[in-house]
Amino acid sequence: MAGYRGGPVVKVDEKGRVTVPSKFAAALKESVAGQMVVAKSPDGCLSLYPLPVWEQFEADMRAWPLEMDGWRRLYVGSATDVELDGSSRLHLPPELRKWAGFEREVKFMGVGAYFELWDHARYDEREAQMLAGARPETLQKAVIR
Repeated sequence: MAGYRGGPVVKVDEKGRVTVPSKFAAALKESVAGQMVVAKSPDGCLSLYPLPVWEQFEADMRAWPLEMDGWRRLYVGSATDVELDGSSRLHLPPELRKWAGFEREVKFMGVGAYFELWDHARYDEREAQMLAGARPETLQKAVIR
């Protein structure tokens, strides 16, 4: 799969698991045997990386300058290995669920090479704030061909 795009709102079950949308689950099982890494994102969501994507990101972080230590610590210090189970579910650690504000519904979004998992209400608020603001110049110049 070249990149992951979009995705639905999914439920968090009583055991802290989310079901990976079927459009992604089969590709993840085939390409990375369901091996993923979940970590905090500075945007207030959780980032979910296929293992090879995480490994490259982690290697890139090693080259970051010293003043980036806090950001490196945020990512690597919160990173947790997770694996798709036989029902295409991921168990998200309680401390990460709490940090991200997950209650019952999670927006599961493909954003290219990885995924973002947002508390549904938090994402809607963030999107509304973004849309209420001015469009960046780069976006104004963007043309879909």
